[in-house]
Amino acid sequence: MTASPLVTLFLPLALGIIMLGLGLSLTLADFARVVKFPKPVLVGLGCQILLLPLVCFLLAKGFQLEAALAVGMMLLAASPGGTSANLYSHLAHGDVALNITLTAVNSVIAVLTMPLIVNLSLAHFMSGDQAIPLQFAKVLQVFAIVLGPVAIGMFLRSRFPGFAARMEKPVKIISALFLLLIIVLAVAKDWRTFVDYAPVVGLAALAFNLISLAVGYFVPRLFRLSQRQAVAIGMEIGIHNGTLAIALALSPMLLNNPTMAIPAAIYSIIMFFTAAGFGWWVNRAHGRELAAGA
Repeated sequence: MTASPLVTLFLPLALGIIMLGLGLSLTLADFARVVKFPKPVLVGLGCQILLLPLVCFLLAKGFQLEAALAVGMMLLAASPGGTSANLYSHLAHGDVALNITLTAVNSVIAVLTMPLIVNLSLAHFMSGDQAIPLQFAKVLQVFAIVLGPVAIGMFLRSRFPGFAARMEKPVKIISALFLLLIIVLAVAKDWRTFVDYAPVVGLAALAFNLISLAVGYFVPRLFRLSQRQAVAIGMEIGIHNGTLAIALALSPMLLNNPTMAIPAAIYSIIMFFTAAGFGWWVNRAHGRELAAGA
């Protein structure tokens, strides 16, 4: 597949705007909160970084996904939580401050863990002539593409809080439109593969999404975290940054494989419906707890 100028220019620009929007919503206090409340952050990161890649690997093997699709699933599992998790957590009475902190910390950690997980996945699922490992230079590119705009957004918020507050909503709207365009681009670039594999990949993505939400909610409850914290972690883990996974899969500078983008594209559609259902369920549970305590 040859890289078109549209893909070469559009993907870094789209991802940059999306990550800039993330930066506009973050402050240094979001990172400092880890020191004050380490337990929920460590539980959330443990689920995200350790449990989910293992679950995703078992699902990819269980569904017998084609090699590029299996790597795409692992790329999705390695992606940090999406910014939409904050909104869903708020609607479901979750701890939004914890969501913001997890997003901030995991976005930094993912720059290191994503290349590691992708390289291991390429080595396992793809033959030597197919594998395109993410080498150190490409890791630096991921670092610049992901964290550069976040740092700019955080700087703007710290120096020009009024401007950042006014821009946060428009940037979120633009980010949502870019997400839609990236999904359309991912599907259009490999339409035949999408049609052939959508049913099985859709089932694998749905299973991974539901398990992610369950792990994110029930594991914190096992560690005796509060209902609000468990809801926040569930949303953070269940709503992955599919945009980042798609951009890395499609980027000519990185993986340059549209088939690897298909799982994230399907997941990005599924997760909004399942997250809404999860939010409705925990809201009912929250209501029952309040009624029992009255």
